[in-house]
Amino acid sequence: MSGRMQDWPLLIWRLIEHAAIAHGGQEIVTATVEGERHRYTWADCRHRARQLAEALTRLGVRTGDRVGSLAWNTHRHLEAWFAVSGMGAVMHTINPRLFAEQLVYIINHAEDTVLMLDLSFVPLVEKLAPRLTTVKTYILLTDRAHMPETSLPNVLCYEELLAAEPGAFRWPEMDETTPAGLCYTSGTTGNPKGVLYTHRSTVLHTLLISLADTMGLTSSGITMPVVPMFHANAWGVPYSAAAVGAKLVLNGPNFDPATLQRLIIEEGVTSTAAVPTIWLGMLQHLEKTGTDLGPLERLVIGGAAAPRVMIETFENRYGIKVFHAWGMTEMSPVGTVGSLTAAAEKLPQEQQIDLKCKQGRAIFGVDLKVTDEAGNTLPRDGRTAGHLKVRGPAVVARYFKDEGGDILDEEGFFDTGDVATIDEMGFIQITDRAKDVIKSGGEWISSIDLENAAVGHPAVAEAAVIGVPHPKWDERPLLIVVRKPGETVGKEDLLAFLQGKVAKWWLPDDVVFVDEIPHTATGKISKLELRRQFKDYKLPTAA
Repeated sequence: MSGRMQDWPLLIWRLIEHAAIAHGGQEIVTATVEGERHRYTWADCRHRARQLAEALTRLGVRTGDRVGSLAWNTHRHLEAWFAVSGMGAVMHTINPRLFAEQLVYIINHAEDTVLMLDLSFVPLVEKLAPRLTTVKTYILLTDRAHMPETSLPNVLCYEELLAAEPGAFRWPEMDETTPAGLCYTSGTTGNPKGVLYTHRSTVLHTLLISLADTMGLTSSGITMPVVPMFHANAWGVPYSAAAVGAKLVLNGPNFDPATLQRLIIEEGVTSTAAVPTIWLGMLQHLEKTGTDLGPLERLVIGGAAAPRVMIETFENRYGIKVFHAWGMTEMSPVGTVGSLTAAAEKLPQEQQIDLKCKQGRAIFGVDLKVTDEAGNTLPRDGRTAGHLKVRGPAVVARYFKDEGGDILDEEGFFDTGDVATIDEMGFIQITDRAKDVIKSGGEWISSIDLENAAVGHPAVAEAAVIGVPHPKWDERPLLIVVRKPGETVGKEDLLAFLQGKVAKWWLPDDVVFVDEIPHTATGKISKLELRRQFKDYKLPTAA
């Protein structure tokens, strides 16, 4: 016997339709690439998304075709999100911070037929274009007044495309498992692999992160996802903003603390999300200027571990609630958020901060487990570390074009590549990437915990830890530090500071001071590049 309810497929265009109908007058504000501040509404966004769908149809884009974007967080990029998936094509967001070779590989592997790009990326794409074998049309996301001279073939102006269409497009009904979005992850071995999202997985992820215990967006709130739309879909925040009808503020190409602070204060932003490096810079800016973040109430930090001192400073000095989050491209991407349970709310503040330093609890729709090398499930005791595995309706089943083959275990879990613990309350703590964990004398040392402890020193701007070969212990930790401007902290000062904050046998065997630490295209510390830079480094203890 089947149920007697309506069969209503979960389709992404329903999000923008809801936003336009139920919250049509709510604002979307963009700090544009051209340098202006653009304002319009969710109703305007829907109309222009329909115009774009008509224009793309006229250009020959069909169901299943991939449309690529090299673009910042802007209203035009948002329109493309809804238009491309809404018409049945696949929105392929591309990270422009990748190396040229990776960009060429990704665009060709995805077989993008149209490439939409912001003005910032015209010089880059001009160099790539001769090697892009499937792209037929380039659309510059600007108006005629700002169209540059370019060598790109078959170039069209975005605003002119839209102006030629009436905006009467009717969103098609389709199966909810139709592909809707494509993101490539570089967190795998070999070439980047594509994660092909469906309408169903995206809408479910949107609903799940819209809960109060996750992103907590509301129609009366104002959100600004600083995390780029090309970085795992800005963690789904723009979709969630449409679902609840929140005012959405988009920072465009602007990531400097002064501009972000100005947007937060002038637009009344109450919640935001970004990687730790953004907020490290912001704290330095606030300290230097003696200012604050005005109306901001809620800060979601993900992409890498947030140091304890960062969480404490935002909460205690500026009164901003911090929520640690964790996930990955393969998970759409949010898997856990560090909202406290009822029991945790009763704990002393220090213990609450202990929990907030972890990566959070699983959201509904995400199953977690940690296993040993043999695949046996390990206890949830907060101490036993193992390989973190996940499953759920918004978790990848196979990579695009079946790259990598079968990637699930016999219970349908995906190995995240992270090493973690899960405690009795369900909070996970990422102790390392499996490939980055330091194995010393048969025991594991968490580079993340060491880094967070080192950043707690008031003279340290950023810190990274890698394992360096050792003749007796196999590997020992090397601490790499960037000092804050004007500071002169030395090796012995740092080692003394770390005493008592980590296990004695975890203490780094050496400390190296550098001008900057390399980062990946997604803002994480590049351990791969650091290991390359220090491949011939000899620890003083190795003698």
